[in-house]
Amino acid sequence: MYTDLWSFAVALYSRPGVEKACLDLQANGADVCLLLCGAWLGQRGVALTAVRVEQLRQSAGPWQTEVVQPLRQLRQQWRQAALQDSELNRMREQVKGLELEAERQLLIRLEGLSREWPEAKTDLVLQWLQGLLPQGQSLHHDALQVLRVAVSRA
Repeated sequence: MYTDLWSFAVALYSRPGVEKACLDLQANGADVCLLLCGAWLGQRGVALTAVRVEQLRQSAGPWQTEVVQPLRQLRQQWRQAALQDSELNRMREQVKGLELEAERQLLIRLEGLSREWPEAKTDLVLQWLQGLLPQGQSLHHDALQVLRVAVSRA
């Protein structure tokens, strides 16, 4: 088990099917950093509470809106043009690196917020994933199940 959130997230993301599942969830409005944090908290047996969910959302929301999403939008805007322009492609890769660093910083912030929450020997991954899904998203979404299974095997 990884003790820090970033190492947990990187290891989980590299598992088969997880990257695609995370991108599918993101395309449907989910905050993947929050879901990865929830999976980490659930694996550690941290109890899910409405207050904790709200604290995580309040911490992640502004950083996602002001830092991560603008970088992601710029990177995606340049996708087609970068296929024809090697300098633009190089710059796009730099933006991709900044986007990844912004997500790493967000995970560090979420870990700092939740680090002292008491742990137990209970697996609460499913409860955390459910609690951090956007309103109206189904817990039975295939991508979410891929993520849940990958966490159980981590």
